[in-house]
Amino acid sequence: MDVSIFGAGYVGLIQAAALADVGHRVLCIDIDEHKIEQLQKAVPAIQEPGLSAMIDDNLRDGRLSFSTQASDAVIHGQLIFITVGTPPDEDGSADLRHVLAVVREIAQHMQDDRTLVIKSTVPVGTAAKVTESAREELKQQGKGHLAIRVVSNPEFLKEGSAVNDCIRPDRIIVGTEDEKAREQLAELYAPFCRSRDKLIFMDNRSAELTKYAANAMLATRISLMNELANLAELVGADIESVRKGIGSDPRIGYHFIYPGCGFGGSCLPKDLRALLHTGSSNGFPMRLLKIVQEVNEDQRQVLFRKLQKHYAAGLVGKSIALWGLAFKPNTDDMREAPSRYLMEALWREGATVRAFDPDAMSECRRLYGYRDDLVLCATRDDTVQDADALVICTEWKAFRVVDFELLARKLRDRLIIDGRNLYSPQQVAAAGLDYVGIGLPHLAPLGGAP
Repeated sequence: MDVSIFGAGYVGLIQAAALADVGHRVLCIDIDEHKIEQLQKAVPAIQEPGLSAMIDDNLRDGRLSFSTQASDAVIHGQLIFITVGTPPDEDGSADLRHVLAVVREIAQHMQDDRTLVIKSTVPVGTAAKVTESAREELKQQGKGHLAIRVVSNPEFLKEGSAVNDCIRPDRIIVGTEDEKAREQLAELYAPFCRSRDKLIFMDNRSAELTKYAANAMLATRISLMNELANLAELVGADIESVRKGIGSDPRIGYHFIYPGCGFGGSCLPKDLRALLHTGSSNGFPMRLLKIVQEVNEDQRQVLFRKLQKHYAAGLVGKSIALWGLAFKPNTDDMREAPSRYLMEALWREGATVRAFDPDAMSECRRLYGYRDDLVLCATRDDTVQDADALVICTEWKAFRVVDFELLARKLRDRLIIDGRNLYSPQQVAAAGLDYVGIGLPHLAPLGGAP
């Protein structure tokens, strides 16, 4: 099929590459000329395993192309995906200006019937607004006889594994009540349903709510687990044992019940705010989700609070090594990352940060620039040179196996605060280190320093 995609950001680019990879002819456009020039060389602006190679293969085979011309995209695509951003307003609601601007632009260039597929994360009722906006523009252009079909097709990508999620989706939600659109989407996604039918058809409003509901459910699991971890510390329980005990229940499972230092990224915080706004604007305050949000906001300070407790005399002049800047592994995304809340709190208290992340160093420099209290190190081991303590913010595989005796010799205060519970407390303490995890009993060094 001939597919056009408006927006070469995270969702649009990965969707374009995946659709081209199964044989569709995909034209992806964006107003950022530099971004398009780079993509034409198979150089994406985002870090995602496997993405660059997939773009390169499909560019070379002629199934994938990039442009800045909206008219080309409208002419090319039987199906036109909208994947532009929906940033949050101050009240938490999703800003639809970019979506509606693209819709009007599409209508201006239409010469035949078209099906619009909304892939952007949008609030309930957006498909109806898009339909109304498109029809108004078509009438103004003297093209009121043309049909425009609007489909809600939310994405469920996880940063760090988004390419695999797109190629091997566990479900594909399609919101439409138009039979022609239903047939088109079934044909489009047929290559992704060879092992089983993953398509779930429903009305537009239900599809729009499904996206927010999924992220709200995941956010709730994380915040509940973090509250249980905080309780475990107070009562002397081991949250890792608790996690294994409840995760073995098939009704619960192990996904999203790892305690930590709060969730971040571009999806869960933003979508939770948008869903809360939807509830309040409809006269229905969502009390449970409000608490979920508050728990997460509080949990973002848990690492700093642990440092404050250890350094009761203050953090002025302390040098803190930090492993992990991205909000999760396999991405360079630092949007609402726990590392940011920790670093900014440390700087306010007069401490210096020595940080390393496998992918997010450039993003950190872009966000914070050059400053005396931020040292970006070439390797993880460089961070502990002349550092007083080590804090782990992101569970990268590169941090899983370490020489604790070396850390005990390097860290002046022999303190590790582990925001992801990567290590065995007994093993760390045996090396002469003070180990503080999330929801774990505090273990002081055993037997002194080596």
